[in-house]
Amino acid sequence: MPFDADGARQVGAALVDGHFTHPDTIGRTVELLPHLVTPGAATDAVTAARLAAMQGALAAGYAARLQERTLAEQDEIRAAAVKALLEAEGAARLSEARFRAVFAGAAIGIGVGDTEGNILDANPALAKMLGYSVHQMRRRNVGDFMHPDDTQSVWALYAQLISGERESFRTAKQFLRSDGRGIWTTLTVSLIRNERGDPEFQIAVMEDVTDLRRLQDQLRHQAHHDMLTGLPNRAQFQDRLDHLITESSTTDRLGICLLDLDGFKQINDSMGHAVGDQVLVEIAIRLNRTLSRPGRLVARLGGDEFVILIENTTGAQDVIGIAERALTAIAQPVRIGGRSYSVTASAGLVERAAAADAADLVRAADITLYWAKADGKDRWALFDPERSDREVAQYTLARMLPIALAKNELRLHYQPLFSLASGTPTGVEALLRWQHPRLGQLMPGGFIGAAEETGIIVPIGRWVLRTACQQAGAWTRRFNAPLCVSVNIALRQLADPHLVDDITRLLEENELRPQQLQLELTERAVVGTDGEPLGMLKALTDIGVRLAIDDFGTGYSNMTYLRRLPVSELKLAGSFIDELRPHQDGLTTDALIVQSIVSLAHTLGVTVTAEGVETATQAAALRELGCDTAQGNHFGSAGPPDVIQELLDHHIPNSKNAEPNPEHHPVTDGL
Repeated sequence: MPFDADGARQVGAALVDGHFTHPDTIGRTVELLPHLVTPGAATDAVTAARLAAMQGALAAGYAARLQERTLAEQDEIRAAAVKALLEAEGAARLSEARFRAVFAGAAIGIGVGDTEGNILDANPALAKMLGYSVHQMRRRNVGDFMHPDDTQSVWALYAQLISGERESFRTAKQFLRSDGRGIWTTLTVSLIRNERGDPEFQIAVMEDVTDLRRLQDQLRHQAHHDMLTGLPNRAQFQDRLDHLITESSTTDRLGICLLDLDGFKQINDSMGHAVGDQVLVEIAIRLNRTLSRPGRLVARLGGDEFVILIENTTGAQDVIGIAERALTAIAQPVRIGGRSYSVTASAGLVERAAAADAADLVRAADITLYWAKADGKDRWALFDPERSDREVAQYTLARMLPIALAKNELRLHYQPLFSLASGTPTGVEALLRWQHPRLGQLMPGGFIGAAEETGIIVPIGRWVLRTACQQAGAWTRRFNAPLCVSVNIALRQLADPHLVDDITRLLEENELRPQQLQLELTERAVVGTDGEPLGMLKALTDIGVRLAIDDFGTGYSNMTYLRRLPVSELKLAGSFIDELRPHQDGLTTDALIVQSIVSLAHTLGVTVTAEGVETATQAAALRELGCDTAQGNHFGSAGPPDVIQELLDHHIPNSKNAEPNPEHHPVTDGL
């Protein structure tokens, strides 16, 4: 349901009805509202917006009811004055006494002037309000008190009144006091005509509403500014963005730089919210000092998220330059209480025609910020519509994966692994394919990343392990040889508490030795692995399952993590293989790298498999460098089970060729 702040408006009105009209009362009430929502903690963006709406509604209800009461009193006084001045001559003394009593004792200012604006009389309240004595007031003209910021519309109202075009007007108006200070008033001016109907006097009734006006300004500021940092808040950012989009021409452009602090949660959690708040204040000061100027809005959206709205951009480079300055300013250490705290930020950048939809712009900035975080943090990323479309397509496919799994649309292809020393197959790598009913065969690069993000990778991973183990068992029995099957596994699967039990059961059911199953993880996934994932990896290797690092060389390649990870094999990335040649007088850089990796791996008791071997020349060079096994098109492309079985039949001498081949998809029919 949409949030309704009308209750707060009624509370504001009730304060006036209960005569709680001192400025401190409404001010204290507004200050207490945030503590009634979430005492002592920062609110999220939705709560902050609702809090701002409640504060605004409370102030609006209070001001409206107070104005109603004031205007009623003004109308009563004005009516009494008019009645007194126009009373018949026979009741003149009585009406004059009544008017004088009201005139002298009223708490609001009353003045009587002629049509030229000369003040004929003023009551004590008006004299005090403007800082003069009643005697001094009678010698002045209304123009002496006019504020320089008066609009032309106010002067036009006076002119219309004096000329007799209107009988009265009511407006909010500033006046100048004797000490030069301005005061805000609610002013009502009425014209008094003589018995011939000609304009003769004007009566002004006004109340000093400076404190109320100041409170309204304060509440308006609070509704559009962040209470912690003083920066414009999400509401003001959204208002400004909406205004730019509404008012801009088709040729105008704008940019958004969305910033999110990296590592701020650790500071908040370890040092407390007080220190975290000081860090946020310092970051806000730096951003405002460095980047705020006409045409730019630096705002805090909530939490540790900031945004810079840039008007009249000429291209993406404008936003990139601002982002780089922002990241540099944030990266400087923050000193609080003698300690230094280091934070960085990630930035999502969008630069578009200002006529674009506001929601689309903000959504694009959010997506791009996520890219910057995923790419390693402490950097910016610029929105790319093509990349966004690809990711949307991936996530769309990921949402369809549960149906694909239920309908047996998933397939496993296999690529053979060959021993470089003997030239015989040692096993296969299982590779996932999706046989989509409309799109045809889909490779995992188009959907596996989104599957990992959404969590569907876990049931898919179970299916892959079950299918691969069943196929490996069938081939082991057919060839009477312990062929190894290598299966890619996602880091998210290691969080499954049943993984070890499931694999143990699969090995037993398919009569496989534990060493025949090898699990592959990417180097990026295993570096930094700790806690439960590391414990799961050790539990798997404890039962004899092999662990391989896939695409080795594309990530960190320093091997220090091998001291704590029970790795059995390194799978060397194909980028190292392209330029290898045998029998060279001097080894190339790639050959030296491969030789070093192989030598160090063997020293650690780890085997090395080369991926992406396309030619006999590359295979010969790898054999010379001591590499153990290889896979690639030179040895056999990935294919369905029947194709790979035919290849294995050709290379394994003791193949039971008399037996019928397994079904094309031997393990999918019953799932």
